[in-house]
Amino acid sequence: MNVTGPAPLETAPAPLEMRPRVGLSLFWRTFFLLSLLLIGSIVAWLQTFRALEFEPRAVQTAQQIASLVNLSRAALRYSDAIARVSLIKTLAEQEGVRILPSKPTDVYVVFDSASLDERVSEELVTRLGPGTVLASAVNAEKGFWVGFKIDADSYWLLMDRNRFTRVGGRTWLIWLITAAGLSLAGAALIARLINRPLKQLSFAASRVRDGDFDASRLDEKAVTSEIREVNIGFNRMAQQLAKIEQDRAVMLAGISHDLRTPLARLRLETEMSVADREAREHMASDIDQLDAIIDKFLDYARPDHAELRPVNLRDVIEACVYAVQDHGDMRINTDVPRQLYVLADEVELARVVSNLLENARRYGKTPETGIAVVDIAAKQRNEWVLLKVRDHGMGVAPEALPNLIKPFFRGDAARTAATGAGLGLAIVDKTVQRMGGIFALANTTSGGLAAHIKLQRPRSPLSSGEAPAASPKTEEVS
Repeated sequence: MNVTGPAPLETAPAPLEMRPRVGLSLFWRTFFLLSLLLIGSIVAWLQTFRALEFEPRAVQTAQQIASLVNLSRAALRYSDAIARVSLIKTLAEQEGVRILPSKPTDVYVVFDSASLDERVSEELVTRLGPGTVLASAVNAEKGFWVGFKIDADSYWLLMDRNRFTRVGGRTWLIWLITAAGLSLAGAALIARLINRPLKQLSFAASRVRDGDFDASRLDEKAVTSEIREVNIGFNRMAQQLAKIEQDRAVMLAGISHDLRTPLARLRLETEMSVADREAREHMASDIDQLDAIIDKFLDYARPDHAELRPVNLRDVIEACVYAVQDHGDMRINTDVPRQLYVLADEVELARVVSNLLENARRYGKTPETGIAVVDIAAKQRNEWVLLKVRDHGMGVAPEALPNLIKPFFRGDAARTAATGAGLGLAIVDKTVQRMGGIFALANTTSGGLAAHIKLQRPRSPLSSGEAPAASPKTEEVS
C-alpha cells in the first residue's frame, strides 16, 4: 500500500440535507389558540354590549338632557318676568342648572366626537330641533352648555358635567385591557398545565433513547386519570426496555467467549492436523472471517451512547492508515490539517475510519489497476468538521445508495465480490449518529463512492466532552 500526499478533491453532487421542520412548540400553539378564542369572546362581548347597553343608554341620556331643556324652556315661556327671575334663581340653587341669555358676542366651543358620543348628539338635535347647539365652553367657562330658543330669544342652559356620564371612554378601555391581560395570563397558565405532562413525557423518552432508564420515570400518581395511565404505561415500557438492555449486555458478554473459544480450538487443530498447506490456509481464512463477522455483530450491537471529548482527527486517521499499510492493493491520499479537532470518542472514530477503509479496499478498487485508491480529506466549517473518504471504483446504482447503510444489505454485483456480514456501513452510520454527527453516501462525478461525515468541533481542544450545539446538516467536502 502506498500513502501519498494531499488528496485531490473533486466536486461531487451534494447529498440531500436533512433540514429540521420549523414550527411552533405545543405550548405556544395551545397558547395562541386559547388567546384567539378569548379575544374572539371579548370582541363578541363588546358587540353584545353595544347592542344591548350602549345604544339604549345613549338614547336614555339624550332623553334626560332633552327633558330638562324642554321643561326649562316651557317654564320660562309661560312665566312672567318676575316669576322668571325667581325660577332661574331656584333652578341654579336647587338643581344646579343655570339659564343665561345668549348674546351675539358669546364665544363657545362645540363638542367634538371624542368628548360627546355622536349618538347622544343626534338624539338631542332630533328632540330639541335643528337650531340646538351643544358646547363644552362658553366665554371660557367650561360645562355642558345647551343653546336653545324661546320664540325669538336665545338662551344658554348650563349643566354640571358630572350629571352627564359618557358611554365608553377611558374606563371601558382600561377594563378591556385588564380583561385581555387576565385572559392571556389564564391562557398561558392553561397551556402550561396542558403541556407540562407532554414535556415530561418528551424528556423521559429522550432519556430512554440515550439509555438512561433511571431518569425516565414518570409520576404514577398524577391527578388526571388519562395522564396517570400514560405515565404508568410508559414506566412499564421503560422497565421492560431496561431489562432487555441488561439481557443484551449479558448476551454480548457471553458471545465473545462462547464463540471465540471453539474458533481458537479449530484454528489450533487446523494448524496441527491438516497436512495440506493450501487447505490449511483456506480453513484459517474461513476461521478469520468468522471471527471478523463476530466483531461486526458486536460492534453493531454496541450501546447507543458514547463519551465525547476533543480528538485530533489527523492522529486517528494516521493510526488507521498505519494499520493497513501492508496491504499492497491500496493507495491512500490524505489531506487533513494537523491541528484539527473533533468532538468524538477516539475508539469509535477509529472504528468508523477503519470500516470505511476496509469497505473501499473490498469494493472500491479501480477496474483498470485492481488497486483501491482512497482519498481522505477534512476541513473545518464554522462549528463543524467535514470529513470525506472516497474511492475511485465503479460506484453504486443511485437507487441503492439509501440502502447501503441498512444492516445486512449489499450493493449490486460490482460491489459484492468480497464476503462479509453486510454491517460495515451500518456500523459507521450508527456510530456517527452516536457521536452527534451525520453520515451520508454519494457517487462522485468522476466515478467512485464518497462517504461524507460531519462532526461537531469542540470549542477548545483542551476541554472535556461537550454535547453538540445544534443538529448538523450533511454537507460536501469540496
